[in-house]
Amino acid sequence: MKKLFFLIVILFSTVSFSQEIEIKGGRYFVDGQQISSRETREKLATNPQALALFKKGKSKESTGTLLLGLGIAFTVGDLVKGLVSDEDYPGAGTYIGAGLIVVSIPILSGKNKKMRQGIELYNEGVKKTGFNDNFEFNAISNQKGFGIQIKF
Repeated sequence: MKKLFFLIVILFSTVSFSQEIEIKGGRYFVDGQQISSRETREKLATNPQALALFKKGKSKESTGTLLLGLGIAFTVGDLVKGLVSDEDYPGAGTYIGAGLIVVSIPILSGKNKKMRQGIELYNEGVKKTGFNDNFEFNAISNQKGFGIQIKF
């Protein structure tokens, strides 16, 4: 009896966690409640392909943000240096900063596509494995006793 109860609890807990993720304005929602990026990763862990796509998008986001920040820092630093001292303003820092900013734009532009692909792949998997497909729960018996049969 303990094994049966444990099996039913595990079955219903995994089904309750397999809910679709929606993206609204760059935020992630499950059943209308906002979830964090960390919770999104935990949900995507059931589908390795979806998790890999989502992680690639997050990696692109952090790399692009780092390059953009460095580019702005170099450009502003060179501007302040040009205003305060007698050196010519568009110096090497400005050109390096502008280059980093230009490089960060294509990196940042692809991040949302990768994350959306990962979440769509996860949602397709959730739809396929939901209760609505082919779930059967039967009581069976034979000469050795009674039992429960669950088919997915």
